[in-house]
Amino acid sequence: MTILVTGATGNVGSKVVAELLARGAGVRAFVRDPDRAAALLGDDVELAVGDFADRDSLRRALEGADRLFLACSNVPCQVDYEIGAIEAAKAAGVTRLVKLSVSAAAADSPLVFARWHGLIERHLARSGLPAVRVCPGFLMSTLLMAADAIRATGQIHSPAGRARIAMVHPRDVAAAAAVTLTEDGHEGGRYVLNGPRAITYEEVAALLSEATGRRIDFIDVPEDAAHQAMLDGGTPPAVADFLVRLFRALRQGLDEKTSDTVRALTGAEPRGFAEFAREHAAAFGVAERMLT
Repeated sequence: MTILVTGATGNVGSKVVAELLARGAGVRAFVRDPDRAAALLGDDVELAVGDFADRDSLRRALEGADRLFLACSNVPCQVDYEIGAIEAAKAAGVTRLVKLSVSAAAADSPLVFARWHGLIERHLARSGLPAVRVCPGFLMSTLLMAADAIRATGQIHSPAGRARIAMVHPRDVAAAAAVTLTEDGHEGGRYVLNGPRAITYEEVAALLSEATGRRIDFIDVPEDAAHQAMLDGGTPPAVADFLVRLFRALRQGLDEKTSDTVRALTGAEPRGFAEFAREHAAAFGVAERMLT
């Protein structure tokens, strides 16, 4: 069995590759940069070089593939890219497609990325392809977007307020995806994945402080100030708007609930944020300039 993994160098996709290899599956990774992919994924992975925008490269990558893990970054063409991949998979005779989605996916969502995933999920359901949707809530790896600033300042600036968020570890998402790609009985399933408990950004800061051995403080930022700071830092306006709306929804309880889905699928307890903080302590640690 050959499984094509798209988004194979991403925070989740790279871990899906590792999980599949551990299960003895044949893995083909759809990548843009083969040198980077080879260094990250190792020698046991077949590389198919291409891009979602190049439909011919996607069709070639799908030749002989039995199953597809579909993951795409949040880019303006995401809906077109993923719908194109679904159609290409159907034409190639793929027997199962596992889509990485989000817990809040809905075609009418006010959150733009959740709306995009909702539209893609709707198309997937109508395609007739045997499919599974793996839908994490707030990924712990989202914090890595701010790692440089946290490392430089010792502060987490966010409009998170007192939001309690059941953050999920990307390795748990990957493990769940690997199960649905390799084991039978999951077709048609939509699995919402959350972490073991809901935590606040104050707790995130405390756990990062413990992991790095330095003080890291959470600074609650008003929405307008957070939006402007993101724009000043080069964040595209659509992304800045989405993040502000996302944190507003998180403060209202969007990802507060936990679930036993990770345990039910993988047989293992979901990983807590303390483990993630230890794994990435160097990313959040003291900046070099602060040591000189």
